[in-house]
Amino acid sequence: MPKPKLTPEVKLQADAIVARFNVEQLRGQSWAHYVTNYRGAHLYLGHQRGGRFWPICRLTYTGDMNRWEFAIYKYSDEAYDPDEWFFTGAEEVDGTIEGAMRAGLKAYPP
Repeated sequence: MPKPKLTPEVKLQADAIVARFNVEQLRGQSWAHYVTNYRGAHLYLGHQRGGRFWPICRLTYTGDMNRWEFAIYKYSDEAYDPDEWFFTGAEEVDGTIEGAMRAGLKAYPP
């Protein structure tokens, strides 16, 4: 069964969720705001600093905005690991974009 596609509409909805989170949760910390990148069925969340993208996690679209698959970025391996669940913030991962961002803030505090 093919993976659902990240349509322009889904990307717009995801970007709106990230923008709202940045305003509501990271007010006054513009250097810590999340940015998005997309490739295939993946949404990459990270921070933009010094003209560079600093990865936090990768979400895979499942066709449901409340059931994204999560993979934390491991700087030790320089790779995303969907099987790593022993990190600070893992309890925040709930399938939502907001949960992934909350987990990312705990795993990699600004």
